[in-house]
Amino acid sequence: MLKFGLVTLGCDKNTVDSERYLADLVAHGAEMVTDLRDAEVVVVNTCGFIDAAKKESIDAILEATRLKDDGTCRAVFAVGCMIERHKDELEEALPEVDVFLGTSETDRLVPELIERGLLGGALLEHPGVRVFAGEAAHVRYLKVSEGCDHGCAFCAIPLMRGKHRSFALDELVREAQLLEVQGAREINLVAQDLAHYGRDRRDGFTLPDLLEALVRETEIPWIRNLYLYSAGITPRLLEVIAANPRILRYLDTPMQHGADAVLARMRRPERQKTIRERLTRYREIVPDLAVRTTVIVGFPGETESDFQQLCDFLEEMQFDRVGCFTYSPQEGTRAYDLDDDVDDSIKRERKERIEELQRAITNERYERFIGQETRVLVDKRGETPGSLIARAPWQADDIDGVVHLLGEAPLGALVNVRIDQVVDDYDFRATWRGIADAPASAAPRPSRQLPIAGTSTSSVGSYGR
Repeated sequence: MLKFGLVTLGCDKNTVDSERYLADLVAHGAEMVTDLRDAEVVVVNTCGFIDAAKKESIDAILEATRLKDDGTCRAVFAVGCMIERHKDELEEALPEVDVFLGTSETDRLVPELIERGLLGGALLEHPGVRVFAGEAAHVRYLKVSEGCDHGCAFCAIPLMRGKHRSFALDELVREAQLLEVQGAREINLVAQDLAHYGRDRRDGFTLPDLLEALVRETEIPWIRNLYLYSAGITPRLLEVIAANPRILRYLDTPMQHGADAVLARMRRPERQKTIRERLTRYREIVPDLAVRTTVIVGFPGETESDFQQLCDFLEEMQFDRVGCFTYSPQEGTRAYDLDDDVDDSIKRERKERIEELQRAITNERYERFIGQETRVLVDKRGETPGSLIARAPWQADDIDGVVHLLGEAPLGALVNVRIDQVVDDYDFRATWRGIADAPASAAPRPSRQLPIAGTSTSSVGSYGR
């Protein structure tokens, strides 16, 4: 039996891709190991979004190749976004890597292993069923589309992932049902632009239809929307979110800047006026909506005045959370030929100023939760006995802080708490009020017909176990 290790870098879309690699390998009789020193094959799923991500990916590849000398490793496969963009250069620079596969070659992983005599050809399990490789099986990601059609000047995603392609609604519902069988209590819908879902298909289904189908055809208690461009956040989508308590009142929508001149150079469609109007509409239709955004500082031509406009706009808009990144030129993008005229030290300083500003805004907004009762999802045990680490509906996994409390509950349980105080910038401390809804592992749900003829959850429940 082939033993393999899997290293995943980058975004949540890469996490989904890695789970698919894992499923295909397990389906052909391979066994995943957590310690790379025990692996015969190491697969590194790379990220090529910005320079820092590329460096991290190369470091991970080099670390894996050293195992060929020091451990049991017989081959290293480098896959994913960075390979899609830089395959030729990497093949020349890193001859110690055995196979390079870009995002357009994901179906070549297993055949390459078979051709090299590292993996048997027999298919032992149903192909394509995702196997979870992380630490919290109750939190899962559902990728609804691939690629991007937007023409943002700074972004290389279309070069790595291609044009936007939505997946069929019935296939996504079936995958969500499989994730539920595997223990999912929260599914995070992800894409390069989630709001763009369905526009390229002829079946007429869009994101609101998908959300309604997930509510109707699964019992997953938390459904979260991540990565939506504002142009696609329609009144109907907002109404669907407002009408369904299992769809969390949370939106992650990238703004990128607050100065119109910079937005124009970025080739972003929004301006201050449209961002202001849209955010006002979101909050009117969906009360208590948490809105997260991202901004880039140091884009070519950004003046101190432009940066101050961004700060003033963040003060005005009062986003719940903001992720801030410094600009780095990416070959092949429209901005690559622009003069990168903002010094790196100024970029870092502006990033720190944004983070300090937003920290104060977030803390002020979070104070409104103090004294309120809410439901949180238990993610893991705390460091001290009897303590738990959970998340509130306005806290997305791994990016928005956590809730600390004392109590006993299984991972994946929904617990009622009272928010007592804000701690450590984005974290909360809360008082236990009791379990509201525990995972159903102790009492399996009855099988349910999947939207594939002749298939039910009872017939696929063991996949990936």
